[in-house]
Amino acid sequence: MIALKYADLVYNGQWYTRLRQALDAFVDVTQEHVTGAARLKLYKGNIMLVGRKSPFSLYREDYATFGEERCVQPEGDAEGFIKLFGLPMKVAALLDIAGTGRSEYARPDYSAFKRD
Repeated sequence: MIALKYADLVYNGQWYTRLRQALDAFVDVTQEHVTGAARLKLYKGNIMLVGRKSPFSLYREDYATFGEERCVQPEGDAEGFIKLFGLPMKVAALLDIAGTGRSEYARPDYSAFKRD
């Protein structure tokens, strides 16, 4: 989004504006901890990221688990996130049902889904 806004500023001749200065400040603050190394694999005109390392990485394998030994993210949070993430679609369907008495989204037949 920021790159597109920068492009608009250039295209419209608005580079020397307070908006561009504000965008610069935003980028500076959000990227101050972006540092590290990336390992790349080059093969026949392609490039693939095969590893990365940063002293400021937010990912830790020992935290990325729902196990009991180090429960940083409780298992129930995933269900809450899924419900919250799907809320706009649920509200749209409820409004559709309230307005027309039906929804374009039929209630799924859960018996057709294979469960582990």
